[in-house]
Amino acid sequence: MSYKIIFFDVDGTLTHHENGTISTKTREIVRSLKHKGLKIVAATGRPLSLCEEIRELGIDTLITANGAFTVHNEEIIHKLSMDKHAVREVFEYAASENHGLSFYTKELSMNGVKDENILKTLNETLSLSDYPQISERIYDEDIYLMCLFADEKTAEQYAQRFPHLMFKRWHPFVVSVLQEEITKSVAILNVLNYFNIDHSEAIAFGDGENDIDMIELAGLGIAMGNGSDKLKSAADFVTKKSGEDGIEFALKNFGIL
Repeated sequence: MSYKIIFFDVDGTLTHHENGTISTKTREIVRSLKHKGLKIVAATGRPLSLCEEIRELGIDTLITANGAFTVHNEEIIHKLSMDKHAVREVFEYAASENHGLSFYTKELSMNGVKDENILKTLNETLSLSDYPQISERIYDEDIYLMCLFADEKTAEQYAQRFPHLMFKRWHPFVVSVLQEEITKSVAILNVLNYFNIDHSEAIAFGDGENDIDMIELAGLGIAMGNGSDKLKSAADFVTKKSGEDGIEFALKNFGIL
């Protein structure tokens, strides 16, 4: 099969699964793939403002906010923003209950609630060592994604309070707050259409459960060795961990490198 495009999750895939760094080897691989004429796309839960390191790799097509905001260079390919009234309702309820809530515009902000579990999760999911900025009237902006920091009991509390919204868990302590289904695969379909490439000509790498739909859509879906068991069971191939050059191992296995 001749593949034309590769979609990479970022944290735990392009980055080392333990320390969040991008290795020299990974940087070289991205350059080599581009030199071979393959299109390279990053598909991440990060907001656009936290993708500068990815842009520096030479990746100019970015699926951000878990699929809600997609750009090629500076051109917007696809975006889904939330109803401002719905955002404000959740914002005000979270404030009254002292629950942590993050907001994805092109940047990342939070509602100011601080907790050691929140900070630990920000580090695990976005490689952040401190809380992002606080925006007191964030509901006036275009929000592409909200994330609630919550255990199962708290998430169920919100699901009952806001039956018109969806609460989709993608981390043991984080659920996405959605008005409509936002997935990486929907964004990928828009990218494939933009470049006139069939999904069978795509490869996708991921490590999290929010990557399952992405690797199922691609012609070749690859799970990182550090990925979740659910993801691995959905993948066509399970490679080594990201910190063990898993991307290189898989690409060599399939003759891409």
